[in-house]
Amino acid sequence: MTIKESWLLPEGIDELMPEEAAQLEILHRSLVDRMRSWGYQLVVPPLVEYLDSLLTGTAKTLDIQTFKLTDQMSGRMLGIRADMTPQVARIAAHKLRHQSDILRLCYIGSVLHTLPEGQGGSRNPIQLGAEIYGHAGPESDVESIELMVDLLNVTGAVSKIALDIGHVGIYRGLASYAGLSEVQEQALFSAMQRKAAAEIESLLISYELDDDAMQMLQTLAELNGDNSILQTARQQLIKAPASVQKALDTLEQIAGALSQRLPSLVINFDLAELRGYNYHTGVVFAAYKPGSAQSIAAGGRYDDIGEEFGHAQPATGFSMDLKKLATLLPTSAVQQDVIGAVWQQDAELQQLVESLRKKGKVVVYQLPGSEISTTHTLVKQNGHWQVAETGTQTRG
Repeated sequence: MTIKESWLLPEGIDELMPEEAAQLEILHRSLVDRMRSWGYQLVVPPLVEYLDSLLTGTAKTLDIQTFKLTDQMSGRMLGIRADMTPQVARIAAHKLRHQSDILRLCYIGSVLHTLPEGQGGSRNPIQLGAEIYGHAGPESDVESIELMVDLLNVTGAVSKIALDIGHVGIYRGLASYAGLSEVQEQALFSAMQRKAAAEIESLLISYELDDDAMQMLQTLAELNGDNSILQTARQQLIKAPASVQKALDTLEQIAGALSQRLPSLVINFDLAELRGYNYHTGVVFAAYKPGSAQSIAAGGRYDDIGEEFGHAQPATGFSMDLKKLATLLPTSAVQQDVIGAVWQQDAELQQLVESLRKKGKVVVYQLPGSEISTTHTLVKQNGHWQVAETGTQTRG
């Protein structure tokens, strides 16, 4: 490797420079404090775990995204977490199962992906999220959406938020009603995700389904819009099984609650939205900057997540990439006054510097021969050190 190449990072692995890192730290503190104000307790899962624990149950879908290595102490395979949600579910099911009937947990930490999610995506995001365990009703889904929107508003990274809501139970119920095989279900799922109308029609024809099943599955891809689309779905899916009707009930309850609690939020219901289809069990939702195709936060319901750890329970929550949000913030969000102090042995000066730092002020010593940018300078006037405005360049 040449000297030039030694500075290169692997593709998809990124780092933050001082301004972005400062933005990240501000977000970290403010968002964790905000989640705690909602009653969420912070947990810190480990960066690595035994692979069979990390990829338990529905988390098996993370296998391809997980870096693997051998533990030199035990000889067992370890995995570097690609998603913290299964880890938090393990903590909730195993270590905190007796704490309360309903458990609210939040978390923040680095994760690592073998492959980027989407073009130009990071392979080392910083994941922040919140989960509710022990409640199966739409009320906890509404709380998760409210908290997610609240956190995004706190960041100031986006001026307006658009929300997409779906329910994986609708497609799952229709696929079961139609008697699709696993291969057929996955192929149609892929076409649904891409909204490929011609491919959807071609697949349905090749499956030789009865008229009702074919009509409902073909209609599903077109069922997206505002609250009124739920009434359209009732009419179009009137012959769907009870599980589909129950999913529509849930979406209607969530729509009603959000219209009251977040009346200014732009909401789009997409009944063919199947994000996390092999992981989620009910409502799925995602927040977007208007005009952007990539979500800035996403979540949904994933019931029975703790079954593999001996304590199955309903769960819902969301997560976001804090590093991505930090890069969306304007630079001015973290600009701070810098006070310069000429390097010298002076007890009074040192005491003032310590006092200012305890108050949260930034004080930088100007080392001999160095030049730094400052907004203020410590100067001695009438025998005492004081803070005075200064030019941007001073020399010690």
